[in-house]
Amino acid sequence: MREEIKKRAEAIVRGLTLEEKAAFCSGKGLWHLKGLERAGIPDIMVADGPHGLRKQAAPDDRPGVRDSVPATCFPTAVGLAAAWNCELLTAVGRALGEECLQEGVSVLLGPGMNIKRSPLCGRNFEYFSDPYLAGACAAALVRGVQSVGVGTAVKHFAVNNQEKYRMSVNAVVDERALREIYLAGFEKAIKEARPWTVMAAYNKLNGVYATENKELLTGILREEWGFDGLVMSDWGATDDRVRALAAGMDLEMPSSGGINDRLLVEAVRKGVLPEEKLDAAVKRVLSLILTTAAHKREGFRCDMEAHHKLARRAASEGMVLLKNEGGLLPLPAEAKIALIGQFAEKPRYQGAGSSLVNPFRLDTALAAGLARLGGKLSYAPGYDIKNAAAKEKLLAEARETARAAEITVILAGLTDEYESEGFDREHLQLPDSHNRLIESICQVTDKVVVVLFNGAPVLMPWLDRVPAVLEAYLPGQAGGSALWDILLGDINPSGKLPETFPSAENDYPAAHYFPMGPEQVEYRESLYVGYRYYDTAGTEPLFPFGHGLSYTTFVYSGLTLSRDRLREDEELTVTLTVENAGDLAGAEVVQLYVRDPESSVFRPEKELKGFAKVYLLPKEKKVLTFTLDKRAFAYYDVARHQWQVESGEFAILAGASSRDIRLCKHVYVEGTAKAAGQPGSETYRRPGPGWQVAREDFALLLGRNLPPGSTVKPYHRNTPLVLLRRNLIGRLLYFRVMQEVRRQASGNAVQDRMMAATARELPLRAIVTMSGGAITFDQLDGLLDLLNGHYLRGLARLWRSRKKKKL
Repeated sequence: MREEIKKRAEAIVRGLTLEEKAAFCSGKGLWHLKGLERAGIPDIMVADGPHGLRKQAAPDDRPGVRDSVPATCFPTAVGLAAAWNCELLTAVGRALGEECLQEGVSVLLGPGMNIKRSPLCGRNFEYFSDPYLAGACAAALVRGVQSVGVGTAVKHFAVNNQEKYRMSVNAVVDERALREIYLAGFEKAIKEARPWTVMAAYNKLNGVYATENKELLTGILREEWGFDGLVMSDWGATDDRVRALAAGMDLEMPSSGGINDRLLVEAVRKGVLPEEKLDAAVKRVLSLILTTAAHKREGFRCDMEAHHKLARRAASEGMVLLKNEGGLLPLPAEAKIALIGQFAEKPRYQGAGSSLVNPFRLDTALAAGLARLGGKLSYAPGYDIKNAAAKEKLLAEARETARAAEITVILAGLTDEYESEGFDREHLQLPDSHNRLIESICQVTDKVVVVLFNGAPVLMPWLDRVPAVLEAYLPGQAGGSALWDILLGDINPSGKLPETFPSAENDYPAAHYFPMGPEQVEYRESLYVGYRYYDTAGTEPLFPFGHGLSYTTFVYSGLTLSRDRLREDEELTVTLTVENAGDLAGAEVVQLYVRDPESSVFRPEKELKGFAKVYLLPKEKKVLTFTLDKRAFAYYDVARHQWQVESGEFAILAGASSRDIRLCKHVYVEGTAKAAGQPGSETYRRPGPGWQVAREDFALLLGRNLPPGSTVKPYHRNTPLVLLRRNLIGRLLYFRVMQEVRRQASGNAVQDRMMAATARELPLRAIVTMSGGAITFDQLDGLLDLLNGHYLRGLARLWRSRKKKKL
């Protein structure tokens, strides 16, 4: 079918006018790709949905995240990653694809797979994990969605790791960190699962917008990785449309009202843009439309109840038992249980922003608990989710409820106001009302289980006083039922952390360089993200990467390597035995790490290179097999621009977390790399607790001078709107735009905050592209002249542009 579609697309392109070609390279409204009736090309629809379909039911010209059709809300990406189960991710992907078929959606805009450089990124709940685990999860989800004929959009490509100034900030990253951390997951997903589309990010990467970064979109993505699908922009991410198309970005989303289409036509006619470049982009757009149209199934209906059951399984597999002193869990069958926390009746089960799903069903922990325990369950809200301050009346009621019970289960976490697309978190603390509740309950009972609902790490100042902690993440619509499956022991917890939980606010290196801005953020920590830093520096985390307990015990043994010496182009087979030594059936995630102890370039203490989830009955044993290839031992050589292996001995480590290594063997790998070292590497060779990097040391690592720090003037097309407030004309424009944002408010405080935050940091060019032709770039340039004090030139430009519009 691929060759037939390719030939048909080529034939259609030959019959198109220049204007028709350009029109295919931008969307139709917010959520559609344009068709062409005379050529038999239908419109197709795309929709948000990393963890559930968000098909906007409102008219196409209404931006926002409201009024979506009912769909299954699965756990967010962090919860899915915590399951460490690719088979489960593929099943979830297939269910998402089926719901797209049911609703006539051709491309699902996900998965999101950016790296969690800082635990404060407001959108971390929507991302998976470490590069290796993120790549495996994304590949599995993509395979599932596309298996039913619905496309995916792997996003946000690339280095889009903060919400603050995300639409314009320049991410300055050294080449090794770029390749080994920020691109590695994308590379794995793209090579293994062949997604039909990739979404280019808002931000700049080393001075060039991702949407017009030829090295990224053509050199790496297409030529190096072999990607042959379509590249689209994130919504409103296009800066210079002509440069973007020349760089390899095929489709601008959403529609710019024809503004940028006309720029493409003009560029071709002037010889600035070769028409064959435009033709290639149109062929890719047409191929996507024709491919998805061929898979449409009119009248298709999926089994939504089966999807709810799958969501329940996914939620339980992604819950991580962090602590269980004295075997407090599972709960005794006849115990009187106090359930405390308003999340029990008003659950926090997903994040806010463009991924917000309208669940067709929602299981609350209170309703599910009453159905299971009846009169043995008592309840008190403990806090008000709309107010972070503790209320003494609610605390007193909660204490009395706990006193009357044998075991107390507290539901705590981050409320919607703490995590969302559009803004980052300000700290790692829980709301004060949640911390106060836990401390208050610990005064009246020592049998306390804390269940956390959050999309990213939090601090736990009460941890020493609480015997059991369960991390539920944001578990989706079936999370309430899945919680009791875990608490009552129907399901043995098997989740593992896909991230490190810090023990203090600033004990990870990016804390000192996040979010920076407004124009630039410097990734001075390089490779040392997450466990790579903690394990190398010897900094003690609250909970390490890969950690997760079970109600049973697993024993590792018999680590065997297929050879003790190999060439870099040969594969190494690793086998080991896992035994369930306990009395309950359960699942263990075995993690395989590789350490290079003698590299001439700085490397993390160890890196994840494989994992497997194995289900075992009591006393059952299974042999697991892993295969390691060249990339498991390689680093990216910035001088030669390729992956290299240095000859030497490597340690193969098998463990239950990055800090719980059970088995170790060594292998000698004969590589072809010559020990060359790396500029500036001494600063990075052995970081310690509290490690920071000076700007000049980071410049040495980059091998070039750092761009100058952020400036405010002169104002330009990509200046964020909020920075105009220092200027009278700018203040008037700012307040007018924000007035319109308030006018369109939905009434949902979190969604309205997200929209307001996005609007405040909107680059000025977006006012043009989102105006549908009401404002032109000529008018914007005239306004910029006025803002920069060039009053006569600005007025002249505005006058000329006014006359041009009338013509």
